[in-house]
Amino acid sequence: MNLNLDGKTAIVTGGSKGIGKGIARSLAGEGCNLSICARHIDELEETAEELEKLGVQVLVVEADLTKETDIQNVVNRTVDKFGTIDILVNNAGTVGEPGTIEEVSVQEWRDLFELNLFAVVSITKKVLPVMLKQNWGRIINISSENGTQPYPDMIHYSASKGALDNFSKGLSKQYAEQGILVNTVSPAFIETPLVDEMMQQAAEEQGITKEEAVKQFLSNKRPNIELGRPGKIEEVGPIVAFLASDKASFINGSDYRVDGGSVASI
Repeated sequence: MNLNLDGKTAIVTGGSKGIGKGIARSLAGEGCNLSICARHIDELEETAEELEKLGVQVLVVEADLTKETDIQNVVNRTVDKFGTIDILVNNAGTVGEPGTIEEVSVQEWRDLFELNLFAVVSITKKVLPVMLKQNWGRIINISSENGTQPYPDMIHYSASKGALDNFSKGLSKQYAEQGILVNTVSPAFIETPLVDEMMQQAAEEQGITKEEAVKQFLSNKRPNIELGRPGKIEEVGPIVAFLASDKASFINGSDYRVDGGSVASI
C-alpha cells in the first residue's frame, strides 16, 4: 500500500534501536524524512546510516528527554533542517526495575513518569504549534498492554502507560478539527534487545536456555498470547506508518494493540 508519506517529516523519539528503530524504518520505507533522537550518539549514527540507504534524509539528535533544553533542541533542529514537523512518534520510554508498591520507591515512580509521561507532554506541546500552522499533523504515542492490563510487579510502569493512554485520548479531542489526529499503539512482549537481555538473564539464573525462558515467560506471565511467541519489531512499525498517513484520516483517539491477544478484555 502506498501511504503517500513521501517528503513528510517525522520525529521518532528513542529511534536508535528496538521498536523505535523499527518504526523509523517503516516510515523511511514510505518516504518520510526522519529526525531520530536518543541518548547515545553512536547508536543514532549507526541507525541513520541504515535508514539513509532507503533514500530519505535523516537527522540525528543526541537528547535526554527528561531535560527541557534537550527536547527544545530536538524540535528546533528538526524545523531548521526540514522546515516543518508532520509526524511525532513518542516512543522513548523506560520499564524501570520490577517491583510491587512496597518495593518501588516514590522517587523511582517519579523518574519513570518523567520519561514515560512528562517528556511526551513536553515535546508534544512544543510540536503542536508547528502542526497547527499547517493544519495537519499526526501524533502517535507508543504505549503498552500494561496501560490497559496492569501487572502487580510492574505497577509503576503500568500506571505510567495508563496515564499516557488517558493523555492521548484527551489530546485527540482537542485538535482534530485542525487536522491533527492523535492515536496510540500498544505493543506487548516484543522481541527487542531489552527483552532479549531480560530473557537471557532469566535463563542464566535458572540454568536453562533462552528459548526455554521465553516459553516459561509466555506460559506464566502472558498466557493470552495465543500465537505462542514474542512479537517482532517489524510487526509494530507498519501500524504506526498507517496511522501517520491520510489512509487513517478517520481514526482518532484509538489504541491499536499489537499484542498477539495478550490483553484479555475486549
